[in-house]
Amino acid sequence: MSLVGNWSYPTAIKFGAGRIKELPAACAAAGMKKPLLVTDKGLADLPITSATLDIMEAAGLGRGLFSDVDPNPNEKNLDAGVAAYKAGGHDGVIAFGGGSGLDLGKMVAFMCGQTRPVWDFEDIGDWWTRAEADAIAPIIAVPTTAGTGSEVGRASVITNSDTHAKKIIFHPKVLPTVVICDPELTVGMPKFITAGTGLDAFAHCVEAFSSPHYHPMSQGIALEGMRLVKEYLPRAYADGSDIEARAQMMSAAAMGATAFQKGLGAIHAMSHPVGAHFNTHHGTTNAVCMPAVLDFNAPAIADRFQQAAAYLGINEGFDGFRAFVQEFNDGLGIPRKLADLGVTETSIPTLVEDAIIDPSCGGNPIELTKENLTQLFKAAL
Repeated sequence: MSLVGNWSYPTAIKFGAGRIKELPAACAAAGMKKPLLVTDKGLADLPITSATLDIMEAAGLGRGLFSDVDPNPNEKNLDAGVAAYKAGGHDGVIAFGGGSGLDLGKMVAFMCGQTRPVWDFEDIGDWWTRAEADAIAPIIAVPTTAGTGSEVGRASVITNSDTHAKKIIFHPKVLPTVVICDPELTVGMPKFITAGTGLDAFAHCVEAFSSPHYHPMSQGIALEGMRLVKEYLPRAYADGSDIEARAQMMSAAAMGATAFQKGLGAIHAMSHPVGAHFNTHHGTTNAVCMPAVLDFNAPAIADRFQQAAAYLGINEGFDGFRAFVQEFNDGLGIPRKLADLGVTETSIPTLVEDAIIDPSCGGNPIELTKENLTQLFKAAL
């Protein structure tokens, strides 16, 4: 292990029930006078969105809204969002929602002042330096799910609608200036979204903990994040109004995204192309892939998960942890196989081609090849 790393940790977070009321003050601190609230189609007409727009309007911030955002946002959504931002004369973005709304909102703020296409800023080498940093609009993030952790991330995932490939677009200034984590906004989540988003946070922690890269702060955060999901996701799933469980899951989501600065791995390398080609829910797809990936990575991670299992109160070390994961998925209504999500065996060669070039491959503890990825997809199918 090389004791060398580049570390950057989250931004200002206002955490607690009812703190959405502080949105006007957050806008003022970020220099926004006419923000555009960006969210997804499913949230646009819900009470939490209307109430947030009311707070904005009462503070003299208008009620600018863009919601033409697909579950797996693409460059067409982005182009429309940038056009709405410019047409409305906005001066900042409130990224509001789950992963799709947060990711697209951050990209609208990023791209509103750029002249190059978004694909020129993919997370490859130093491509982020191509961007005009001063042209990036300020961002406030307001998560309404507890999973993706995009509210504390410096990147977004955008699907290329032509190639169906998910691309990670990175820039340090995409990190929101302020995050408002109000667990009351997550109370209305349906059970399957609660489960899928919660298991997304769990996957982030598991993969960060598995990554071979050196980042002891992330390692500790990943471990505690796993514990929070283990203890509180079943409670949130059983009773959506359990505000303590909702709050703890929001913490776990932010922790997972903070932890995976240490790296992601095969779970996400597989999940990204599956989501792009079959439009599956990202967190649910991660959960389905996790057992097969744990089996594959066992030779490299079994020892460290001996320690994790003890901390989590799981007997029998790695084997106990692996058994727990399947039981956990089953208890949350997660399908056991990718075939249950509509994935076909004939699609595996295409999925492998996309997975092998996914940046997540670099954080897997065992080097990924087309051959072993093919076997992984077959095992998860």
